[in-house]
Amino acid sequence: MAGGMEVKKNKFVEEWGAARENLEQNFRWSRRNLALCGIFGILVPYLVYKGTVRDFHMQDEDAGRPPRKFIF
Repeated sequence: MAGGMEVKKNKFVEEWGAARENLEQNFRWSRRNLALCGIFGILVPYLVYKGTVRDFHMQDEDAGRPPRKFIF
């Protein structure tokens, strides 16, 4: 569209983009990766669920209703 406006590539951005595109070939399981998957894949969702259920049970208690049934 606009003539004479060449794009100047940033070396670091290009390297990061290439590494992101090839992540599945370069990924290695380690203790740290396993711990992060456990924390953010299991522990955090579980704590959010338990907090939500607790909030609903407190609302039921304040309203004088029996607690609702949930998964756990």
